[in-house]
Amino acid sequence: MPIAGAVDPVPVPRTLAPRPDGLKDLVGLPRAAIADLLAEAGLADAKQAKMRSRQIWSWIYNRGVTDFAGMSDLSKPLREALADHFVVGRPEVVEAHVSIDGTRKWLLRSGGEEYEMVFIPDADRGTLCVSSQVGCTLNCRFCLTGTMKLVRNLTASEIVGQVMLARDSLGEWPSQPEGRLLTNIVMMGMGEPLYNFENVRDALKIVMDGDGLALSKRRITLSTSGVVPMMERAGAEIGVNLAVSLHAVTKEIRDEIVPLNKKYGIDELLKACADYPGANNARRITFEYVMLKDKNDSDEDAHELVRLLKRYDLPAKVNLIPFNPWPGALYETSTPERVQRFSDIVFRGGISAPVRRPRGRDIMAACGQLKSSSEKMSRAELDRRAAEKEASW
Repeated sequence: MPIAGAVDPVPVPRTLAPRPDGLKDLVGLPRAAIADLLAEAGLADAKQAKMRSRQIWSWIYNRGVTDFAGMSDLSKPLREALADHFVVGRPEVVEAHVSIDGTRKWLLRSGGEEYEMVFIPDADRGTLCVSSQVGCTLNCRFCLTGTMKLVRNLTASEIVGQVMLARDSLGEWPSQPEGRLLTNIVMMGMGEPLYNFENVRDALKIVMDGDGLALSKRRITLSTSGVVPMMERAGAEIGVNLAVSLHAVTKEIRDEIVPLNKKYGIDELLKACADYPGANNARRITFEYVMLKDKNDSDEDAHELVRLLKRYDLPAKVNLIPFNPWPGALYETSTPERVQRFSDIVFRGGISAPVRRPRGRDIMAACGQLKSSSEKMSRAELDRRAAEKEASW
């Protein structure tokens, strides 16, 4: 049942249809829900169901087992009965690509719809970029995903399933906290996480569960384009790091490139950042800033960015992101010299402003390039879709 609180509803065209075989997927369910299903199916009484749910949970999240036959501490009759009622699912892999820089991108399918996830390896960490929607609610003009229609929200099972599938691919079972390749998660894939709040929250609780996938909340970052009414709930109920897609410092430019700004302006957004639970100098809010040539990359923009962040006394760092081009994009990438100049000004203002090195461009896996289909659209169609989305907010 939804928890009471501020909610900013967005129409979602459809929900995930039930599986044709009638089986229920256990991935993404809390232990108590698994116990309830066992009892409802007549596979255990209430006391046994609680114990069995803990065993099944361990097999799913600590050992990565997808076949009930492998759950060796359960009786054979119970394993067979579980297979008659349930599955331990994964998204279907439609395509998998590996970049020359080691970045991996998967095109996934579940419920007949496609979405993407990306794994970015570095020397000291490995970051999985996870999607929260099929398509996107929003229409940020520099983002290829934003040109897509919103099909539906991903379920908690589908969100957790992306993490499970990545660990399958990386050979990281049984689960252990040391020596992992997948060390960090960012909710920065397709979709706006705060417009799918409850599924994202429930999925991340399993990812953070010490007996589950056991990733610390300090290694998880949720990115939002600025859904102000949901930000405090995200901090209180999830408690992970916050990243905000800022991308401009004036109303005119942010209205253009992040049209959600027309609903929640810069000052309202930064006030919500200042109030975000748990934000401090040890857990700074990250401001994402895509560098668009002659649009938001001037010296004046850099100085105004420093002024705004200091005005709200925000514990902040800024990620400068060279624009990753895609066919039909309206913008160009700022020159390396201009990006560096912008970074230097922000640094001199006392705020960390590293330049993010583009990763996976050759396989369209870089920031702002995720899109589940190769459909080609005219500029008129892109503009029409953007207007439809904006009218629904």
